[in-house]
Amino acid sequence: HRPPYSIRFDSLCLACSKEAAQLGQKVAVLDYVEPSAKGTKWGLGGTCVNVGCIPKKLMHQAALLGTAVKDAKMYGWQLPETVRHDWTTLAEAVQNHVRSLNWDVALECAGFLTGIGLDTTVMVRSVALRGFDQQMAGLVTDYMEAYGTRFLWRSVPTKVEKLSSGGLQVTWTDVQTGSEHKDAYDSVLWAVGRAPETKALGLDQLGVQLNKDTGKIVVGADEATSVPNVYAFGDISEGRPELTPTAIRAGKLLARRLAGQSGELMNYDNVATTVFTPLEYGCVGLSEEEVVRRQGEDGVEVYHAFYKPLEFTVAGRDASQCYIKVICERGGDQKILGLHLIGPNAGEVIQGFSMGLQCGATYTQLLQTVGIHPTCAEEVVKIHITKRSGLDPTVTGC
Repeated sequence: HRPPYSIRFDSLCLACSKEAAQLGQKVAVLDYVEPSAKGTKWGLGGTCVNVGCIPKKLMHQAALLGTAVKDAKMYGWQLPETVRHDWTTLAEAVQNHVRSLNWDVALECAGFLTGIGLDTTVMVRSVALRGFDQQMAGLVTDYMEAYGTRFLWRSVPTKVEKLSSGGLQVTWTDVQTGSEHKDAYDSVLWAVGRAPETKALGLDQLGVQLNKDTGKIVVGADEATSVPNVYAFGDISEGRPELTPTAIRAGKLLARRLAGQSGELMNYDNVATTVFTPLEYGCVGLSEEEVVRRQGEDGVEVYHAFYKPLEFTVAGRDASQCYIKVICERGGDQKILGLHLIGPNAGEVIQGFSMGLQCGATYTQLLQTVGIHPTCAEEVVKIHITKRSGLDPTVTGC
């Protein structure tokens, strides 16, 4: 008889536990949320279902609908002059969906809050979208600023005080000048990432190795920790992408290995992701900075293009930040190392191209792919201007 597997936390572990149970394993699931200072906690499913991907995408959709209402007038729809958003209705609808699932990162939040008509300010300590391609990150924030979100760059909050009016006065320091500033807001949202809850688990008593700086668990290619029969996967693991589908697949593969059904390891290369800002940013593979760091300027060829989505034309929407970048090895067939796209439905577009990168797609093969007209994804397979050439990368038409 195999020992029971005790699995802790999140929808990721629920996926692993279900897979293990279907393979005849005895499984225990321990799910616990440390309540916030106000006592807030949530049900089964962890971060993604309750306070992450699912509610975020629904609120992003609400903001997109707000923009669509504005565009609708240009397409001939006659609407009332004043269109208002009701937060209570949205919140209740999102919560109801999340509750149904219980039993089945900051620019994104700022984007959908601006999109439903709220005056929103983002305070950035250093750079936006750390870990992502920084040219793309700059285009995302440029669009958001034009869209109505205010940014306070290189600013660090030092104090939040409650005013007699019920508002919150935030004091912050400009790290470039050292000057201090104050302003009042109705609400303050701390979007500072997340830390692993490993301190209270007693892992040190078992001898499980942790990264002392991050608190994350050090694992091998098979998700094994430094202690036999103890495994970790998902966000808690050092060096792994903090992405739900990645961890779900890793968990399922782990369950199959533990049950002796497979020896397949998780492949963490070329995992696609999308940032659901007002203008979505999807990417797969490496950033331009990382490719240059690994191979040098002379070993990289970057193809790029600015384009205008057809749906932006009638509405007269600014497409200055709609941009595509394909990063390739410079020699041979030019293997694609990274693909980045900013524009409508970037997540849907990048999902398809991610399979190509998993299969070792080259720039030559990209050019041999016939596009679907007229779509944003079509612009990817038409891309032909290199940064090295210095030519204007603006797409002018068919």
